[in-house]
Amino acid sequence: MLDLFPKEKIILPLPDAVFEYYPNFFTNDEAEALFKKIHDETKWQHDEITIFGKKIAQPRLTCLFGNEGKPYSYSGITMHPNPWNPTLVYIKEKIEAIAQQHFTTVLANLYRNEKDSNGWHADNEKELGRNPIIASVSFGEVRKFQLKHNNNPDAKLTLNLSHGSLLLMKEGSQIHYKHQIPKATQSKKDRINLTFRTIL
Repeated sequence: MLDLFPKEKIILPLPDAVFEYYPNFFTNDEAEALFKKIHDETKWQHDEITIFGKKIAQPRLTCLFGNEGKPYSYSGITMHPNPWNPTLVYIKEKIEAIAQQHFTTVLANLYRNEKDSNGWHADNEKELGRNPIIASVSFGEVRKFQLKHNNNPDAKLTLNLSHGSLLLMKEGSQIHYKHQIPKATQSKKDRINLTFRTIL
């Protein structure tokens, strides 16, 4: 039976948007099992992205899953989804019960070490609509997640995303904020991040 109401929900103290953080969305044992299954079963790919007109190797590995016929494009890449598998459907359904949102796509990211990262950006691609809800699940190594307001320099926050945690970025989050996973100065092991989206 699904635990639809995790014990702890933290509302991040940021204006103009709603961010909900569930640090223990999955138990440690469940997070360990899900991490291993996703890590071993995913056909990870290493794409080139376009930054300021230059092509560079993306500093992480990725794989897209989702509904047939729903590609996803960002930074000069167009990804075509692999079919959903039982592990991802289980995670998706548990998140949907909390978020009250139906997700059509998940981008899996593998951060292999402290050098892998994701620079400042918003998930505001046109196929997501004007004000999307993004669900971000973390497994494995704890990494820093940073948020900053587009116009208010005082509205910023750094959050350590824990193993088995869920971050819901809701209304206003992709309009008023950018976020990133910076490179780390200390050695880091593998981290898997799943970002669930709804492609219109």
